[in-house]
Amino acid sequence: MDDELDSGSTAPTGTSPTGSNLHDWNTGLAGPDPLPAPDAHSLSGTETKAAAAGGTAGRTRGPSKPRPEWRDPAELLGVQRAHTGAFGQKLQALDDAARTVMAVMDSIDVNALSDPEVVALTQMVERTGRPVDAARVATATVVGYRARTGLGSESLAWRLGTSHPTDLLIRLTGMSGPEMKRRVSLGEKVAPRMLGGLVLEPEFPFVAAALAAGEIGLDAAENIVKGLADYKVHGRFDADQSLVDGGEAELVESATGSVFARTPGPGDTNTDTDTDGAGPACTGPVRRLGASAGFTFPADRIREMAATWQAVLNPDGAAPTAEILEAKSTFSFGKLSQGLHPLRGGVTPELKGIMQNLFNTFQSARSAPAFPSADEQKRIEAGELVPGEILDERDGGQKRADILRGILVQVAQDPRTPTMGGIPPTVMVHVNATDLVNGVGVGWIDGVEGPVSMKTINQMVDNGGFRPIFFGGTGAVLALGDKVRCFTPLQRKAITARDGGCIIPGCTCPPQWTEVHHVTPWQNGGPTNVSNGVLLCWYHHHNIDTSGWHIRMVLGMPEVKAPHWIDPTGTWRKPPQHRAHNPKTRRQNE
Repeated sequence: MDDELDSGSTAPTGTSPTGSNLHDWNTGLAGPDPLPAPDAHSLSGTETKAAAAGGTAGRTRGPSKPRPEWRDPAELLGVQRAHTGAFGQKLQALDDAARTVMAVMDSIDVNALSDPEVVALTQMVERTGRPVDAARVATATVVGYRARTGLGSESLAWRLGTSHPTDLLIRLTGMSGPEMKRRVSLGEKVAPRMLGGLVLEPEFPFVAAALAAGEIGLDAAENIVKGLADYKVHGRFDADQSLVDGGEAELVESATGSVFARTPGPGDTNTDTDTDGAGPACTGPVRRLGASAGFTFPADRIREMAATWQAVLNPDGAAPTAEILEAKSTFSFGKLSQGLHPLRGGVTPELKGIMQNLFNTFQSARSAPAFPSADEQKRIEAGELVPGEILDERDGGQKRADILRGILVQVAQDPRTPTMGGIPPTVMVHVNATDLVNGVGVGWIDGVEGPVSMKTINQMVDNGGFRPIFFGGTGAVLALGDKVRCFTPLQRKAITARDGGCIIPGCTCPPQWTEVHHVTPWQNGGPTNVSNGVLLCWYHHHNIDTSGWHIRMVLGMPEVKAPHWIDPTGTWRKPPQHRAHNPKTRRQNE
């Protein structure tokens, strides 16, 4: 393996790579990957003659010999020789620099620094790391290119005993697969390209220059590349390339606080550099000219600014790209992890606007501080109003999830919702009857890999009832029982007319999103009737046994007792009534 590595694609120390070593990053410009040169020692006589004559009979993309076994590269003679001579001195300089950084940081007690000192150190550490990040991108990209599977047995990955480029990079660095793919993806946009034997500048020359100068971080560089990639040559959308270059230059300036522009090339007669973003006045390389007079923005802001440039670069506005972008909207569930299924996908700006406004409407209902008026204070003292602010420990994401849950449940219960197999969309939960009665164990939902807690099952049964299925000893279905423990539609309408929504004071959940809760649990003999049912939102229903709230029925009307940290008196109070029955909101008879 070592001989193969030493005689492979790596150029001799001190010389420039030639032939297949030239970087051909943009396949749209450069055409297909070159075929690997045939190995004369592995070809038959006929194949050797054909190869020598310039034919293609001896060329192959597939492997022609067993894949070598992986060995630590440090054990290979070729890698060991790389640590000697002029190139070895450069490697030693990098090692010395790393040791210097470690020695300096070991001499600093970060926790003991003053505020100005820790601020200065944070900025200096970031500045020190940026050239290393750029070098990581460059090396990963070159290794990935030389290890591409299209080279067959000439691939660097094949010769080192790995299965594909990412596998090789993972073994060389110890980093994760996604991180190595991230580096290669960025590197392919900021590395030189080859076309017809000519070496061309990177697809994003301003970003490449800023990376080489240590002026830009990888996050900001990625945001610029991803934001403008569709508008570059051979991108998906037609755009004025001078405007694209101007947008790239402006975004780089905003991200770095430095002006990068083209400098005069060999054939330029106009020596004015391109600093106005209107198009290149010179054809030479991009270099840093000096500090910018504008503001410097963080990477997240650069992503937003790139989106603004997308609108500028679309020659006819959003209309030509709307259909393409609409097709990119997607939504899916990830694999179960730590009890949760991650959501994956993306939405269009229009759909986000709808969702965001809907979330904000319900989340802002309780965002403003409220102080009791004189009338409200009297009601508190009379036991008609729970005092104090109702604490909600959910964060914004949890609240949005509960709002989305309420919307989906409402749609599922709407009679206009399409049916499946003649029945409305019903969640089938399988649970052992003994476990259900005893309140232990778990249940399982068809098509969902994670278990459902008995607490959740009881909540679902409370709201939707259940229908037992009786199985025989062989597992055959014997009978389907009647639906039990379920409030009828008429009962729900009556309870809604009485409660008007979730009865927990301060909760703004509308009645159509609420669930009906048995005040006296069904398994404890509680009847399924109007005088034993109250409306609760999903959140308060799910946590009613642990939240500190208590509910009781008195003469057919609910009363609630707040947790002691809200109402230390422990007074039972009537929840807010439906506005139709609340004397405070009814017009009195003349």
